[in-house]
Amino acid sequence: MVIHLIRHTAVQAPGLCYGHHDVPLADTFAAEAAQLRAKLPPAPAGGYRAFSSPAARCRALADEFAADVSLDERLREMHFGAWENRPWNDLPPAETGPWMADYVNLAPPAGETFGALQRRAAAFLAELAAPEKAVAEGPVLVFTHGGTVRALLCHCLEMPLRNAFQLRIDFASVTKIQQQHSKWNVLAVNG
Repeated sequence: MVIHLIRHTAVQAPGLCYGHHDVPLADTFAAEAAQLRAKLPPAPAGGYRAFSSPAARCRALADEFAADVSLDERLREMHFGAWENRPWNDLPPAETGPWMADYVNLAPPAGETFGALQRRAAAFLAELAAPEKAVAEGPVLVFTHGGTVRALLCHCLEMPLRNAFQLRIDFASVTKIQQQHSKWNVLAVNG
């Protein structure tokens, strides 16, 4: 089973801190969705198996590709707590400075750590790859966020999470992974 981790399309939120907050999609949605379609294998006869973050920006894209989409909270972007829906430039440096130095272990006020995001996303992946679920044929599409894709790649590669942002994950990109012999293989990144 090949799992396609798909980041949502571009959004209209310049300079805004958003994670769980729903932000509007950019006007390029239709063009990005069409380009994404060309990157994916053809849908099997019964349609794709599809999972999505409950965020509207992910659901909109998932609905373009699958009639039946399973929503899963574990696929959400990091929760920025009190920083949600505020311009990054307006956030207090006394809060952002320590967090940026150790976002893996420190959370924004009332938010979550990047480590917590990785644990919940990895739990989703482990459940998806369980033998009783992995027997289904065809590709699996997972519509999620840039931070979530990075966290999952670090998990799959056993890479330190503090290095996650060295991985470029573009809007409407596809990252392909596959489990073999209890190990994850990364087949493509940011395609």
